[in-house]
Amino acid sequence: MNTLILALVAGAVIGLALGALGGGGSVLAVPALIYLLGFSPTSATTASLIIVTATSATALYAHTGDGSVAWKTGGLFAAAGIVPAFLAGAAAGHLPAVALTVAFGLIAALSAVRMLRPSGAEPPDRIRPGRAAGAGAGLGAVTGFLGVGGGFLAVPALVSVLGLRMRQAVGTSLLVITVNSLAALTARTGTGADLRWEVIAPFTGAAILGAWDGKRLASKITGRTLQRIFAFVLLGVAGFMLIDAIF
Repeated sequence: MNTLILALVAGAVIGLALGALGGGGSVLAVPALIYLLGFSPTSATTASLIIVTATSATALYAHTGDGSVAWKTGGLFAAAGIVPAFLAGAAAGHLPAVALTVAFGLIAALSAVRMLRPSGAEPPDRIRPGRAAGAGAGLGAVTGFLGVGGGFLAVPALVSVLGLRMRQAVGTSLLVITVNSLAALTARTGTGADLRWEVIAPFTGAAILGAWDGKRLASKITGRTLQRIFAFVLLGVAGFMLIDAIF
């Protein structure tokens, strides 16, 4: 299939998932770039950060209209992840391709399992600043290291650590993803990754348009149904990546 068409289709699917789920969809960007579009793991994680930053910012804008973004709370949570995202982003460029692929496969599997499990997160009685800072830093490190938004971790953390309701957590996670992805991308500037803009540009454009459609889709289909469908797809992708890396 033509590379441009593949980039457009993959971008649309990822944007749709990100806009509908508020996170988790971006985890498919790296395997799509590697297995469909021929990027190396290192270049794929860098390109993914470009795509995730632009798409998350667009999805964030789409969510601001209904008041589902807690700007102050989300901003503080995101701030805790900026330095870890930057440092992890710089370190990832020096790791072997196999190590990056295995790590990504494990994170993708974790994401899928987390989506399939019923949400047990309850708002806390009291917010613990130390725990909130630790969760924000950990999320930033994951984003920088693997080039993913980490929304599958951000949403439950925003609920269980910062006390946001699920609707607000979904919108606020996009703020966190945007900030962390931008920090990690800054760290990778000038690293010499092979960035094929003729692929990244249409991929990103399709993802941005998909994010708007995903927001509308979320109002018609229950979030739980969307999560289950996406989780099973992600499990298959994770298994394929681990088998490919190990064997």
